[in-house]
Amino acid sequence: MSAHQTYVKLSEEKLISKSDILLLLKTYNCYHEGKNFQLRTREEDGELVLEGLLNIYWGLCRPIRLQMYDDNERFRFSRFTVAKQVSAESNNNSLDRDTGPAGGDVGGQDEDDSPQLLRTRSDASFMRVQRRSKTHTARDLQRLRTHRFSINGHFYNHKTSVFTPAYGSVTNVRVNSTMTTGQVLNLLLHKFRVENKAEEFVLYMVHESGERTRLRDGEYPLVTRVLYGPCEKISKIFITEADLGEEVTYDVSMGFVPLLFFYLVRVTSFLFFSLFFL
Repeated sequence: MSAHQTYVKLSEEKLISKSDILLLLKTYNCYHEGKNFQLRTREEDGELVLEGLLNIYWGLCRPIRLQMYDDNERFRFSRFTVAKQVSAESNNNSLDRDTGPAGGDVGGQDEDDSPQLLRTRSDASFMRVQRRSKTHTARDLQRLRTHRFSINGHFYNHKTSVFTPAYGSVTNVRVNSTMTTGQVLNLLLHKFRVENKAEEFVLYMVHESGERTRLRDGEYPLVTRVLYGPCEKISKIFITEADLGEEVTYDVSMGFVPLLFFYLVRVTSFLFFSLFFL
């Protein structure tokens, strides 16, 4: 029996046995029972392939640039919606019938087919503003075009196409276990039409202890996620800038704990002395 039939790749150099990964997968899917994050398996050319949604947390310190290729389409749609709104109001109809579906579409994060940022950064955000005001002049429409919206904690400027993801907010992409770190990054950036190059970013596994491990280009993030377990309170995958990211080993992260404890003891002692003896 060939190696690719009995092992699954963790990286170009490391392998994990098929039986071990299936055991970990069983635990992973039990944790996500009844949710969209359960992973499926299939055989491809005799090789076991896992596929499903992978959560990635935003850890960027600088804004990113989004493509503006759909601006004309967006505002044509918005003007059409305003026209429908005026017509509906003249017939004493509810505005919610026209704008409800788009507004109700905001905020879901379990389905990767409807990206949060793409969906909310254009029509839905424009229409949410509409619902707070019944009529719009040409000046109002121009102001809305250039307004810097806050969307679920994110900020997007329609005029400059600059987007600031809220630190620690989560998105997801549908991937499989044969996709490398670079491919997952490209998929995430393509999903949100990010103009920045994939080489500007890296993925890190960030642990509750403070340990930070970079996912190398030859690693497979979905397999790594299964290997570290399903609980994201213990470990999360973050996207960060390549020039700002820094690995933190387990020893260093654990060494910080007694140092912090020592610092807190000193501060507490100083405050106690100040309150009772001065």
